[in-house]
Amino acid sequence: MENYRTVIAKVEDWAGQKVLSTKSIGGGCISKAELLTFEKGSTCFMKMACSAPDVFEKEVRGLNELKKAGCIRVPEVLFFDQDCLLLEQIHIGKQGYDFFSNFGRLLAHLHQYGALRFGFPQDNYIGKTPQINTCNKVEAENWCDFYYNKRLLYQYKLAEEKGLVGPELKNGFILLENRIEEILEGSEEKPALLHGDLWSGNFLCDSQSQPCLIDPAVYYGHREAEIAMTRLFGGFDASFYSSYQKTYPLPEGYDYRQNIYMLYHVLNHLNLFGNNYYGQAVKLLWSYLD
Repeated sequence: MENYRTVIAKVEDWAGQKVLSTKSIGGGCISKAELLTFEKGSTCFMKMACSAPDVFEKEVRGLNELKKAGCIRVPEVLFFDQDCLLLEQIHIGKQGYDFFSNFGRLLAHLHQYGALRFGFPQDNYIGKTPQINTCNKVEAENWCDFYYNKRLLYQYKLAEEKGLVGPELKNGFILLENRIEEILEGSEEKPALLHGDLWSGNFLCDSQSQPCLIDPAVYYGHREAEIAMTRLFGGFDASFYSSYQKTYPLPEGYDYRQNIYMLYHVLNHLNLFGNNYYGQAVKLLWSYLD
């Protein structure tokens, strides 16, 4: 409670006015979230850290990177330090009939914003798990090496440290190391700017029925990884995918590669939430090895 009062005092000092009221709007494993109303009537969205002290610094860097592309709305950053992050309040609207087709088209444009190398200048977080984006020259220039080492193998080693790796997963990873190039063959493209954690909980519909991206885990990678993530928990409306494909078609063979990209996020859920995700991880992995 004392820390909360300190944060509110800090926010009031930044705003130059008192916080009139607060409303809890949930949060997740990284932060608690509140809507703040100030005495002069303005509002903002506040997140308070529940995990690493640099989590908001990394989130702000990701939001700013997405903003550079000028494709999809992200919340304006008002203030941040290691204790809290203040963002503009996004007024939620009703999804129009063309919301998802518009979203798919805009994401396709975002993915055309590229870089020379894979990764990102700093590491960040996927949920509360560290996401390693800094890499050596070979990984920065070779997607297969980057994805295997910095995504799959990193999560696997975390799971191993936590005692979550059984023989099916262990034996599968032994085989995967020699199969990963074959699995990803045909997907060669330049690095694309990715939100990195794009599921239904990480976008909003604003008052103009436009998508707004939140809670990024930004890096430059293959866009197929992003699209696979959108399908992991039930997927988006079919018009999202058809619009994306019409705007920026995915390389041939994407459907075959989808499971290997889902595997990263399922391994992360295994590390975050435990054995309920073990069977799904094994199934995704062995879909390439049987």
